[in-house]
Amino acid sequence: MNVLERLRKSIIVPVVVIDDVKDAVDTAKALLAGGIDVMEITFRTEAAPMAIKAVSESCPDMLVGAGTILSLEQCKLAVEMGAQFIVSPGFDARVVSWCIDCGIAITPGCVTPSEITQAVNMGVNVIKFFPANIYGGLSAMKNLSAPFKGIKFMPTGGINNSNIKEYVEAPFIHAVGGSWVCPKAEIDKGNFEGITALCLEAIAAARA
Repeated sequence: MNVLERLRKSIIVPVVVIDDVKDAVDTAKALLAGGIDVMEITFRTEAAPMAIKAVSESCPDMLVGAGTILSLEQCKLAVEMGAQFIVSPGFDARVVSWCIDCGIAITPGCVTPSEITQAVNMGVNVIKFFPANIYGGLSAMKNLSAPFKGIKFMPTGGINNSNIKEYVEAPFIHAVGGSWVCPKAEIDKGNFEGITALCLEAIAAARA
């Protein structure tokens, strides 16, 4: 099973913010216990590279990727640390090209027809749609999917247990991202059992 298929099968791609490397493996284990075997560790903190490395080396069952990638330098560092997929909030042709050349799965952020066209022309077929709730949510993605047949969206922003089922049932949705299943506050408190519970609740809501 390739990386993009793993993301699809997981349904939920947790957006994880790690401030302290010591929390990385425990967070990964909490997600696994909750039935989610993928995680996107964001490059919003200095701990992110080493957190990816820790999970990559200690949790072989977890597919770990890097999010909030804003430059090619960050992208290369993330992959060096063990990231198996890259997520960026916007479209950067240099990052996309490097990932494709290196065989690294990438979901670049695209919300306009022009951005999606660039992605499609480079061979990308799964894109991040962020922030989904600001840029029109399901309605926007439905309309965009009409001219861009074969493109799948991975929306992040405004998704939670109350609307996840509506999202995942849409044929143009690949998976959904979000931090509601793995809140930074719970990581900081060391409430890993709580994170497991949130994951189980979210999966149940998606499959209800």
